[in-house]
Amino acid sequence: AQVLVAKRDLPVGARLAALHMTWQAWPVDALNPNFITDGAAAAPVDPGAKQVAQDTARAAKDAVMASGPMAAFDGAIVKEAFLQGEPIVARKVVRGGQGGYMAVVLLPGMRAMSVPISAETAAGGFILPGDRVDVLQSRPMMDSKTFTTQTLMRNLRVLAIDQKTQPDKDAQSIVGAVAVLEVPAADAEILAKGKAQGEMILSLRSYADLGGAASRGVAAQRAQVGLRVIRAGQTSEVVTP
Repeated sequence: AQVLVAKRDLPVGARLAALHMTWQAWPVDALNPNFITDGAAAAPVDPGAKQVAQDTARAAKDAVMASGPMAAFDGAIVKEAFLQGEPIVARKVVRGGQGGYMAVVLLPGMRAMSVPISAETAAGGFILPGDRVDVLQSRPMMDSKTFTTQTLMRNLRVLAIDQKTQPDKDAQSIVGAVAVLEVPAADAEILAKGKAQGEMILSLRSYADLGGAASRGVAAQRAQVGLRVIRAGQTSEVVTP
C-alpha cells in the first residue's frame, strides 16, 4: 500500500506543504489504522507484478494532488517532530486555522509570556530556544541600602528569543531583546508582577538538570542579618553573615 510519509525531518512548528510529504510503499500487514493511504488497492506482491508496483509508487510520489490526503495536510503545523520516512498521522499535527506556531508548541495548561532581556541578563546570549532557565530578580529593600534576591520561577522552557524559535544554523548564541517563556497558567501572574518590579535575570540550567516540571521559586535568605547587641548597658547594631 502507499502510505503518506515525511519526505525529510520535520521539526516542531514546521508548516507542512506538498514538498514535505511523499508516498511510500508499505507492507499491508504492517499498516496502522492511523496511517494515511492513497486509497488505492494494495499492490500485488508476486514477481510478475513487481514492475507494476514500482510504476504505481513512482506515479504516486510524483503526483501533485489538487485534492485528497496530501492536500488535506497542506498548511498544517507539526506538533510532534517527524523523522524522514515516518508516516504522517493526524495526532501529530494541527490543521491550518486551528492556531499558529506558538499556540501549537505550548503544552496543555501552559502560557507563553515575554520577558525583556539583554546580553547581561540572559547568560551573555548563550540561552537558545529550547533551553531551560530559572528567573531571578534583585531589588532594593525599603531602606534602599540593602538588596534582596528572589528566584521567581524555576525550570521554564524558552520558546523563542525575539521572533526566532530556532537558532540559525551553527549559531551558538542569540542576543535578543525579548525571551518568550513557557509558564504554568497559575504562575503567569508571578512573572507579570516581576516585570512591574524591575529587571529580571535568566539563569541557564544544565542539560543534566532539566528534569521535573516548572515550579515557583522561593525567596532567598538575606545574605546579611542585622542584630542588636547589648553589652554592659551599651546597645549597638551589628551585621553578621
